[in-house]
Amino acid sequence: MKEWTREEKYRVLKDPQELWELHEKTAKSDFRQTYHIQSVTGLMNDPNGFVWHDNKWHLFYQWCPWGAVHGLKYWYHIVSSDLVTWKNLGVCLMPDREYDNKGAYSGSAMPIGDSLYLYYTGNSRDANWVRHPYTCLAKLRDDGWTEKYPLPLFGPNPNYTEHQRDPKILYVPEMHCYYIILGAQTADHHGCALIYRSEDLLHGWVFAGQLNVPGFENFGDMWECPTIEKIGGKEILMFCPQHLSIPGRGNSKNHNGYIIGSMDWNSLTFQPVTQFHVLDFGFDSYAAACANNVSDPDKAILVAWMGLPDSSYPTDEEDWQGCLTLPRELRIRGRRLVQQPLPQLKELRDLELDVTNAENGAVCNLPRVCEMEFYCRPGDYHLRLFCRADGEGGLRLDYNQKTGNITIDRSGMEVRFNEEQGESRTRNLNNGLTHLRIFIDRSSIEIFVNDGDAVFTSRVFPKGEETHFQVAGDTFLRMWTLKRAIRDDFVI
Repeated sequence: MKEWTREEKYRVLKDPQELWELHEKTAKSDFRQTYHIQSVTGLMNDPNGFVWHDNKWHLFYQWCPWGAVHGLKYWYHIVSSDLVTWKNLGVCLMPDREYDNKGAYSGSAMPIGDSLYLYYTGNSRDANWVRHPYTCLAKLRDDGWTEKYPLPLFGPNPNYTEHQRDPKILYVPEMHCYYIILGAQTADHHGCALIYRSEDLLHGWVFAGQLNVPGFENFGDMWECPTIEKIGGKEILMFCPQHLSIPGRGNSKNHNGYIIGSMDWNSLTFQPVTQFHVLDFGFDSYAAACANNVSDPDKAILVAWMGLPDSSYPTDEEDWQGCLTLPRELRIRGRRLVQQPLPQLKELRDLELDVTNAENGAVCNLPRVCEMEFYCRPGDYHLRLFCRADGEGGLRLDYNQKTGNITIDRSGMEVRFNEEQGESRTRNLNNGLTHLRIFIDRSSIEIFVNDGDAVFTSRVFPKGEETHFQVAGDTFLRMWTLKRAIRDDFVI
């Protein structure tokens, strides 16, 4: 694997044509996705600025153009009218000021009238390579570029470590005020969220205090991507706690989840009524972002990075890495959030395949790009995906009716990676297994269990004879090939 120097990682992009050859190489990869948002070149990670504005969905992502390395980050801009097909618009935010000289890091967006404002972390480093994080503001222009405000909204809080980032902008009607929630780390290295407030969005931001979450004072050593969302009348604190262990998540130390509770903006206290729940039990899901300006108060729309910090992937050798999950609907069911594929994703269905032999337990061909839907009757259940013609190898999904546990295991894949984080994930189902909906792209799989009660999102890189599947269990199955929704075009 390539070793990057600091100069190479933080090289400034001056001419888009510098990336043409890299894009041509990337586009030839056997693992390029067909209906998932992915980096045009190099590395992508967190989704940013997800919002409905000007009759379309805007989404940005963290982008390092030169290769599969976390270096100088830009915001790359894509748009959609339906959250299914997406158009690349190119670079939107460039790190070109003192306050963001080593990267335009993650953030969010807020529409006001005809204008769209972008809030982001300016990653600045001094001559001694000491980090100074600033919360910065830019306005999206009609030509797709941004007009940055000359000074940051506020700088680093000296009572916390250098890890202060990922501003989520919110308007709270009952307080007649805007708030920014910032992920942070206390001086004694505990994860937390910081709250800033302003009455006019663009000026006068003041530090309101640290968010108080009783019972979570020592929950990871850093919180990334925090937000407070209201869904179906319930308030949800979502965040990514780092460097802690959670049952069912293998050896992974980076997580993405939520707590349902109630928020008191006067005392800055979020009072939990549930424990911390993991959003996605798969191997590769992080930095989930909920869209701003969603009209339906009973749902949120979420997208996440299909990757993890401090992880490597097989495409690193091809100088690219990363994609996003499918956008999903979030709704409240009892005391849990459920995630479901958007209804309009059915528009991607192309040919429905004959699956009679599969229902009878035969090993059958598995298209590289498809959707599968299983209606499961009571009993144990075993599914092999990406197996060989003899039924061996691949990714296993096993459900044990006695224990109620559903487990996925990718240790049988020919291409293995990040094994040290564990190669199996387990989730307990309270009411048995009744339904599976599975989306497979050329290098990913998303498994929705029981209409979103549990989700497993993972990168997979099938090779050679890993082109079959087999099911053992009483089931009714439907299966479709899927149409392309993302053009892998060169737009910088």
